[in-house]
Amino acid sequence: MSGDPANLGRAEGTSLGRSEADPGVPGVAEHDLSYGRGVLLVMLAGVFWSLGGILVRNVESASEWQILFVRSLAAAATFFCVLCWRYRLGVFGAFERAGWAAVFGGLCLGLGFTGFVFAMVNTSIANAVFILSASPLGAALLAWLILKEQVSRITWIAAAFAMIGIGVIVAGGVAAGTLFGNLMALLAMAGFCGYATALRAGRDGDMLPAACLAGVFAALVAGVMVSDLGLTFRDFAVCAAMGVIQIGAGLIVFTLGSKAVPAAELALLSLTEVILAPLWVWIGIGEVPTWTTLLGGAIVLAALGWRASLGLRRKPPPFGAV
Repeated sequence: MSGDPANLGRAEGTSLGRSEADPGVPGVAEHDLSYGRGVLLVMLAGVFWSLGGILVRNVESASEWQILFVRSLAAAATFFCVLCWRYRLGVFGAFERAGWAAVFGGLCLGLGFTGFVFAMVNTSIANAVFILSASPLGAALLAWLILKEQVSRITWIAAAFAMIGIGVIVAGGVAAGTLFGNLMALLAMAGFCGYATALRAGRDGDMLPAACLAGVFAALVAGVMVSDLGLTFRDFAVCAAMGVIQIGAGLIVFTLGSKAVPAAELALLSLTEVILAPLWVWIGIGEVPTWTTLLGGAIVLAALGWRASLGLRRKPPPFGAV
């Protein structure tokens, strides 16, 4: 699960504290505790998201469309249960308040779900996650194009280097016969960028309905395209785990953790997904990345890390600000 989910946390975030001088409010120690808990939650989200590749590799016989159908339906059910817990009988009002931004975001994320599954099946896990890791930079550029948000020179430079890294990975995929999978990863990245832009547009409200709609949209498309919904129990369980644990639990704990962690740090902490995903399949099934994948991935990660580290040097927000 890539893209720029930090915006979801920002959209739902509330003030975490005020001044020590204010009576009856959390002090520095409690603020530090909240921050530490937030860091752990964000890193845990990366662990959840990193399981996508190894779970796909453990599917026995299900096709891409079958995987997408069960995975998306399970994710939609997970998000809908969270919304029901949060809003009770007013759950459908949450969708209405989210408006067209949630619909657009859901369509984009549904496209991202589709590209993700096809990428994981048709190229190496390392190729897919390294390409997808550039989604935050792509989202910043898309927000500049659509929402007219300012993009710094640093972000432009980082995005340029990330594109070079992706070019190296895709070029290596041509020689290795995984071009289709790499293109699907690019499609997924485009979908996640559109989702992040929709979250920015609707940041004043709860945009979790967009994630729920994404699961519904992707499941509908997969349901039309799939020729047979007969899965083995093992494949059904693995695909459902992708929706409930990898996507659902990952996004939920990230949303909770992002309320206490600055955006620049989120970009660095969420790289745990990119590091762990190839590691799981290397340890579990011996899938070793090619040298072009490692070179291109190193360029992408260097660009992301450099951009995020410069963000950390900015003047910190006032105590208690989100």
